[in-house]
Amino acid sequence: MGDESSVLINAGPDFLAQVDLLPRPSAGQSRHSPVAAVLLTNADLDHVLGLISMREGPALHAYATDAVRQSLSKAFSIDSLLRSFTDLQWHEVHPTECFRIGALPLLEFRAIFLPATAPFFDRLNDAATGHSIAYEVHDLTTGKRLVVAPDVGEITDELRTALNTADAVLFDGTFWSDDELQRIKSGARTSRAMGHIPIADGSLDLLRSLKATHKSYFHINNTNPILNPASPERSLVESAGIRVEEDGAEWTL
Repeated sequence: MGDESSVLINAGPDFLAQVDLLPRPSAGQSRHSPVAAVLLTNADLDHVLGLISMREGPALHAYATDAVRQSLSKAFSIDSLLRSFTDLQWHEVHPTECFRIGALPLLEFRAIFLPATAPFFDRLNDAATGHSIAYEVHDLTTGKRLVVAPDVGEITDELRTALNTADAVLFDGTFWSDDELQRIKSGARTSRAMGHIPIADGSLDLLRSLKATHKSYFHINNTNPILNPASPERSLVESAGIRVEEDGAEWTL
């Protein structure tokens, strides 16, 4: 599929809207999906429900840890569901190992394992690690690196090293403060308890210090005040040289 191939990192419920933004086949080419593969960072529903919308393609290549595949297979029988429609092919990702995807040979991917427990719907998962990962993407042509980390509960040494050497960073912006949900609902869990370090006293100073030319928060909860362009929290983020990513945004690394 050459230059018209794309890779998704996670496949959310809005997959169909996202895929409409991707390059379509050139004139004279047969119809195909522009998505060569999906790389999953965890088994959260907002990261995997789009897989069901991909069932009509000739093949679905899904890259995930064993822990994530266990959750999706046990809780949702996703293997049986999708294989009724398409050729589902799982590719297991391992710590520290780099891998490439056939349709995109000039990109190299690496999974960065992060501390996390099994998702709330799968407490029987016996995998010790791999419930949440970030991805480092290395462009072998330009030498530039992108780190995509939507669910970060702890800054590990490996993640910090990757962030410090990255040219672009998409980072977990789920919550502004640790008690954000507790201010709305009594008894709600904290940001850190849900596996997301908050921006205010967690990731803002870290991202401010990075040399990356493109730094963005994404995966933002609707309670997060940085979504309001007029908020003081948004001003603090932007003054630190960090963008609040928007749907449909495009930029070149």
